[in-house]
Amino acid sequence: MKLKELDSYFRSFLAIDDLAGTDISLNGVQVENSADITCIAFAVDACMETFRRAKEAGAQMVFVHHGLFWGHEQCVTGSHYNRLKFLIENDMALYVAHLPLDIHPDLGNNVSLAKAIGLDDLKPFGKYRGIDVGVKGTFREPVATEQVIANLGYDRAELLACLSFGKEKNLTGAVITGGGEDDVDAAIDEDIDLYITGDASHEVYHTCLENKINMISAGHYRTEVYGVQNVAEKVSEELALKTVFIDVPTGL
Repeated sequence: MKLKELDSYFRSFLAIDDLAGTDISLNGVQVENSADITCIAFAVDACMETFRRAKEAGAQMVFVHHGLFWGHEQCVTGSHYNRLKFLIENDMALYVAHLPLDIHPDLGNNVSLAKAIGLDDLKPFGKYRGIDVGVKGTFREPVATEQVIANLGYDRAELLACLSFGKEKNLTGAVITGGGEDDVDAAIDEDIDLYITGDASHEVYHTCLENKINMISAGHYRTEVYGVQNVAEKVSEELALKTVFIDVPTGL
């Protein structure tokens, strides 16, 4: 397939145009190529490790959640230069879906993590520049925070933080993947038992303690692998293109 065809395909189910004035990420095609695309590499981050492994896999496109351009002018120097140089010299396209992939109602990071922890009756939760970003819901049965961690297959020692200051058994939960640590205030306002996000913050420790809420900071990367994997599966089923997931965890 040509890059233009794939761009139209991704825009058919990702709200790239609708969020152009909201998301600080420059979503869509960030680097174009000239060759036909028969293999797409999917990854969380646009970094050299991702690009090198994509080349090894024979990919002509890399589809990522975190791209190279973030709504401001950037000098093409240092690692930014090296990344762009690698993509151009290897005729490899870069496609980005940041907020459009976070908020997608079926494929998105937030809804996927919420379903993974067993939340039902999902509703919008949390705002970013006026749009709903996260989800909240109820657990199928009361569940301990440690059990939620185990159900996700997470090693507690690898979490950025687990603040168990609330109920022993959680009835309700809310999710904002990635950098949603400050949104614990919204979870408190809505009487949520367990709040899960990616990043951790020193400032929220006493907020959680004093408001008796449970909070898991599972890592920015770890909470945002879902979306790109879901899109990879969709592409594989609908377009019969080869796909590969490039896993480059940061531990953060």
